[in-house]
Amino acid sequence: MGLSSRVIDLNADLGEGVGDDSAMITLVTSANVACGFHAGTPRELLATCREAAAAGVRIGAQVSYPDLSGFGRRFMDLAPDDLFADIVYQIGALRALTESVGATVEYLKPHGALYNAVVHHTTQAGVVVEAAAASGLPLMCLPGSEVERIAGSADVPVIREAFADRGYTPEGTLVPRSEPGALLTDPAEVAARVLELAETGRITAIDGTVVEVIADSVCLHGDTPGAVEHARRVRAALARAGVDVRAR
Repeated sequence: MGLSSRVIDLNADLGEGVGDDSAMITLVTSANVACGFHAGTPRELLATCREAAAAGVRIGAQVSYPDLSGFGRRFMDLAPDDLFADIVYQIGALRALTESVGATVEYLKPHGALYNAVVHHTTQAGVVVEAAAASGLPLMCLPGSEVERIAGSADVPVIREAFADRGYTPEGTLVPRSEPGALLTDPAEVAARVLELAETGRITAIDGTVVEVIADSVCLHGDTPGAVEHARRVRAALARAGVDVRAR
């Protein structure tokens, strides 16, 4: 089982001060807006929220470890209380900015190393779920992850996510960015990946293994080289295939 009812949400990481947010907002249906801990100044985040709201794009809080110098891509073994406070603080900051432009934060998504950690790290996954529950937000996460399992036990809704521009392992997890094959940079390959997922519910891993993937949303990283062209190619491929692109 892949994308249900041939409807797909396209999301992108925005507000990070890199890439072309304005162009991406015209192509995606959900914006994972940084919250200042890994990237984004308050002014940048406000501008992104304003553009997303004007375009009718769903806004999510993309929370991170406190790691501005490392762009949130370094694991931090934080105490659970510290991690919980950091996440709730970030959600609150983005909520204030979002509400100032007449919109709302509609989901929570971890960023970078935190996203990867909660695939397997039970303690941190539990904290992320606790923060989502306390904030009343659905959680965007990798299918089959520890954080998805804990969210299910806690009755926290999940938005299962696949990645258009990241390499997959045969186990269905993401290839670490430090390893070969972690990033897809060819727009045609990225579009083919999303179309394969939409039509078959499968993604081909870096070793050729075909992986079954259940996804409600597909991520296009806004900081990937050629991100705007990737998004355009994906939208065109989905339109030709008759797939409805919208948040759900």
